[in-house]
Amino acid sequence: MKKSELVAEMQKINASLPDDKLAQAIDSVFEEISTSLTRGDRVEIRGFGAFFAKLKPARTGRNPRTGEPVQIAEKNVIHFKYGKDLKEAVN
Repeated sequence: MKKSELVAEMQKINASLPDDKLAQAIDSVFEEISTSLTRGDRVEIRGFGAFFAKLKPARTGRNPRTGEPVQIAEKNVIHFKYGKDLKEAVN
């Protein structure tokens, strides 16, 4: 689903709100999730799931073309754990 499709679905539910205000609200939610993950916080939306960042340690990898060892720096990886309600709705 694209953001424009999400705005259209929200417009069906909240017909009194203009599209631009709904788009701003959606942008605000996504921006706050991004900011929280950047700070290292966990973001939990009840019934939907939780986003969190895990630190992946530095390691030695291989260049697939040459086979030479390559150092890969540590990095944060974002994970999502789905909630019970979302799991039941999908299944």
